Amino acid sequence: MAVTILSIIQVLSGAVLILFVLGQSGKHSGLGMISGASDSFLSKNKAKSADAKLARWTKWVAIVFIVLTLVLNFL
Repeated sequence: MAVTILSIIQVLSGAVLILFVLGQSGKHSGLGMISGASDSFLSKNKAKSADAKLARWTKWVAIVFIVLTLVLNFL
């Protein structure tokens, strides 16, 4: 019974992880990075943006997914 519940949670966390990764914006490494345009107002307040929160949640969901994978492997 526990394996079934953990498997369902793992599948759901995998789906959420995919959605979080696809929801993030790409890293822009164009010519603006060469000229120093990365010091804009938006880059200074990146920690408060929705993209930063999404990246933080992606890390936590990935950790849950990895831990569940290891636990299910040893059961």
